Amino acid sequence: MRPWPFIPLLAALCCPLACAADESITVCYNYGCASQQAVVYTEAQLREIHALLQQARDAAGEREQISLAIGRLLKWAGQQTPISADRGGNYSDHGVNGRMDCIDHSTTTTRLLKMLEARGMLRWHRVLPPKQRLRFVLFQHYSALIEEIAPPRSAPSGAADDEEEANKRRFVVDTWYFDNGHPAAVFPLEDWLNGDDPEVINE
Repeated sequence: MRPWPFIPLLAALCCPLACAADESITVCYNYGCASQQAVVYTEAQLREIHALLQQARDAAGEREQISLAIGRLLKWAGQQTPISADRGGNYSDHGVNGRMDCIDHSTTTTRLLKMLEARGMLRWHRVLPPKQRLRFVLFQHYSALIEEIAPPRSAPSGAADDEEEANKRRFVVDTWYFDNGHPAAVFPLEDWLNGDDPEVINE
């Protein structure tokens, strides 16, 4: 039998990521996901993001690269949608088409993180549903959330201990604070729940 029919199959097995197709993700904007639009990331862009994340050598390093990757993905999204007009916070872009509140940001960032996870680009983290922070009843904020993958445990522990340990490994990935395309703020969930925010907010 001639070997040539197996060549395409062999190529596909050897380069699953390099041969990946373009990817479409829906972004939210105009507050509360009132508007949504599909964004297409090219194969070349996805390779660039993969190379960026591959630079990480541990979980802390991966969080630094996630910050850069999400900022870059949102900047590219701004070239196809009105979110290029988005400014940090909720006041600098009031009434502007393409503005994003924390619901838009947390939803869109979670979708982007899920895309990275599904494509095998995250090695030390898994993606969780967006997290809500509620303070003084009227003030609420949402953020995307990731969790550092825990090492295997040899001894069983209680549910409360497990949850406490899990919270220590959870980090918000928050782009709401900054203008479109700025790297995301990635910092401990516990700090975020306590009201800590990045020092630099574009107002």
